[in-house]
Amino acid sequence: MDPDFSRASGGPSFEFAFNSVNFSDRVLRIEIVAGDDALGAKGAAGEGCSSLADWARHRKRRREELRRGKESGKYMPDPGNCKVEAEECDAYEEGNEPVAMIEESPPDIEPDGEDGESSDSSWSMECTQVLRVKSIYISSAILAAKSPFFYKLFSNGMKESDQRHATLRITASEENALMELLSFMYSGKLTTNQPTALLDILMVADKFEVVSCMRHCSQLLRSLPMTTESALLYLDLPSSISMAAAVQPLTDTAKEFLANKYKDLTKFQDEAMNIPLAGIEAILWSNDLQVASEDAIYDFVIKWARAQYPKLEERREILGTRLLPLVRFCHMTCRKLRKVLACSDLDHEQATKCVTEALLYKADAPHRQRALAADVMTCRKYAERAYKYRPLKVVEFDRPYPQCIAYLDLKREECSRLFPSGRIYSQAFHLAGQGFFLSAHCNMDQQSAFYCFGLFLGMQEKGSTSVTVDYEFAARTRPSGEFVSKYKGYYTFTGGKAVGYRNLFAIPWPSFMADDSLFFIDGVLHLRAELTIKQP
Repeated sequence: MDPDFSRASGGPSFEFAFNSVNFSDRVLRIEIVAGDDALGAKGAAGEGCSSLADWARHRKRRREELRRGKESGKYMPDPGNCKVEAEECDAYEEGNEPVAMIEESPPDIEPDGEDGESSDSSWSMECTQVLRVKSIYISSAILAAKSPFFYKLFSNGMKESDQRHATLRITASEENALMELLSFMYSGKLTTNQPTALLDILMVADKFEVVSCMRHCSQLLRSLPMTTESALLYLDLPSSISMAAAVQPLTDTAKEFLANKYKDLTKFQDEAMNIPLAGIEAILWSNDLQVASEDAIYDFVIKWARAQYPKLEERREILGTRLLPLVRFCHMTCRKLRKVLACSDLDHEQATKCVTEALLYKADAPHRQRALAADVMTCRKYAERAYKYRPLKVVEFDRPYPQCIAYLDLKREECSRLFPSGRIYSQAFHLAGQGFFLSAHCNMDQQSAFYCFGLFLGMQEKGSTSVTVDYEFAARTRPSGEFVSKYKGYYTFTGGKAVGYRNLFAIPWPSFMADDSLFFIDGVLHLRAELTIKQP
């Protein structure tokens, strides 16, 4: 069932048979009811709406009307005039379930036309006034081949499936979209490429289970220029549509667009604060976010949740189920992880679990960390993003005197991009209450006038505070793989100052980057900085 016979695929087209008495075995009677759609008889929402923003506003307003109507009992049928179960009417009003039946042909119905206003529904039960009735010739074989809904209707799905006439009931806002859908089932073509009209057709195609039309609408929408507005609209499609395999490429494209547009989250943070939840999830899913560190991601998530969900209980629910799983706690600093434990916006048990898993990851062996980051099932949780400041592994001691050891790993590709004058900064780490950082440079050796690799240690805070630090730089070398000391000294830091060695390995840049370099092990440069404060 549902072969893709669109012309683009080179399959057969039955366009000649659409609404033709010579090639049809049944008559489809389409009852069009007023419903409560704001667009009413204006036709499909795509026609009544001039833009995607109008379409989205109409849909949002419609959902709000349905919600308020249900709460007030507005949509409950009158038991004296309607025998339809309340659940059936609710489903119909929301447009979730198509309504159909097979019937004997009324003598006054002439196919291929409109019957005008009609209050004599062919149904034995009626919940809404019928505005008009359309009748068209159909081939049950063609419709059944394209749609499980029609297959059930024309086979054993209905008691009277051997009758000649079938009836569908739709709202006025679905009329044009349904006619486009029926035409597509014969020809594999649509007559419009307007995004609002395509969305209407997509909704109706989902309702009547025409997967090939959903796929076609998705392809057409993907071919149109994507905007933030359209991307958010595609992500807000009902779950029955957005989760369908036929439409998944469209939602994937929308997510990719948002992730690329807001890649520099720091630059667009104010704008991103107004993006709804589905858009934020798409952005946070990306590995390519250009942020200072994962700490900045966490801070943004908390700030956004507080702005969008003022009620604590609702905010905790959204954070716990939707957003925290997208935060990569294993790449946050220990200093920030302590703040996570104390955050009142989070469920304490969940926060404790996230922090514990992060600390276990940090303590794990490097090869295990790489395996977790590469595994398809866990990569989104453990893979590093495009951090502006490289993560570190830090071990701290407070006795017999303040001391810490910071480990910085740089990939060969990262080092290659440093040439000729680039720099890579690490995340901050702390010793005795002072913030420090490492920076790797490609610079010119002042004495020998060639490019080389340098490593520097800097102190963050500016001001009058000064502290004297003994420091030592080391790197793993082949073949032993052990850390070998490359430079040591001591320096009295004041805020904003840095100290280091311009040519850490005492070799030119080409030798440092060569394939047989002693300092890259499996494509990674492993650096270590040991800091000690021996003076008060």
